[in-house]
Order: sequence, then C-alpha cells, then structure tokens
Amino acid sequence: MPSDQRRIQPRKQPRQVRAELTRQRILTAAAHIFAEYGYAAGTTNRIAERARVSIGSLYQYYPNKDAILAELLTRHLDGDRGTATLRRYKESPEPLETIIRDFVRTVIDNHLDDPQLLRIMIEQAPRSGELLERVTRVKWEMIDDLLDLLHAHPEVRVQDKDTAARLVTSTVELTVHQLIAAPGSIDLTRLENELVAMITGYLRA
Repeated sequence: MPSDQRRIQPRKQPRQVRAELTRQRILTAAAHIFAEYGYAAGTTNRIAERARVSIGSLYQYYPNKDAILAELLTRHLDGDRGTATLRRYKESPEPLETIIRDFVRTVIDNHLDDPQLLRIMIEQAPRSGELLERVTRVKWEMIDDLLDLLHAHPEVRVQDKDTAARLVTSTVELTVHQLIAAPGSIDLTRLENELVAMITGYLRA
C-alpha cells in the first residue's frame, strides 16, 4: 500500500457497538470542528475534546486528521442517493420533467447537511487512489443509469445520448457542489427550477 494511502486509512475498524459509537462521535465532532474552525485549525486535539475522548483513543481509530476527513468524504459519497433515484424511474411512464426534478432535488438534498464542511471536503480532502476510485465508480454508476433512462424515455430527443448522460450528471453534480458549498446563500428553489428547465429543454431538443 502506498505511503499516502496508508496515511488516510483508519487504524481500527470497530467490531463492538461501543467502539462503533466512539468512532461515530469522533466523526461527528470532526465535522463540527472542520466546519467551525476550518481544516487547518481543526486539530485532532480539538476533535478529541469535542468528541469527549482522549487524544490517545482518537489515534487508535485514525492516524491523523487527513484520515478523518477522508472518512467523512467517503460517507458523503456512500450517502449519495442520486443513482438510486434514477433507477426508480427506469422504464417509468412519469414525465421527463418529473424525473429530472426528483433527481436534481435528491442531489441538492444530499449536499445540505453542512455547506461549509462540504466546501472543505471538496477543496482539502486527501485524494488517495482508493478514494479516487470510489468517486469514479459513483460517477459512472450514475451516468450508466441515466443513459438507460435516456434510451427508454419517449420524451428524450437528444441524438448523442452517451454524451448527454455525461453532461447532465456532471452539470448537476458540479453546479450543486459549487453553489451550495460557496460562501453566501443561494435560493434552492430557484436553483432547482433553473437546473430542471435547462436539462429538460436540452434533452427534449
């Protein structure tokens, strides 16, 4: 295993309920600390204090704060429900706009837990080979499911459906990432409506 990958690997996988609860406390505390202080000032000492565990206990689970942030990013990816939403509509009689709206709304909801933490995860989370592979796998699963939907739905008129599937998933994911994670608020209803109008118009053209 490369040294940079070892650096962000959790040291201990909990096998007992109490150990899992301790890890959950560490991750929850880290999310609050990173969002409150930023990544540079979000030290392991602050995380341990917020989690009410000793610094030695924290290091039993994670070798450093890079590993903690990587774990938070992994859980964010695992919680992405966009692919599941698309799969629900395979061969569905629902109007195209209804499907796209549900997909856009799901992606937005997946990014609302803590925009400040999301920004830190995007900009500063360590990128191990394993993590990049997981990001790529999630992305391609979403593209493949959308492509199946585009081929099956009668309202879709766009000719190059392979490119369209990539464009739509990238547009939704990147736009939502950047606008929700950026400083300053954005009206989520307007964001949803504009994305839905843009994407459905493109797919019907």
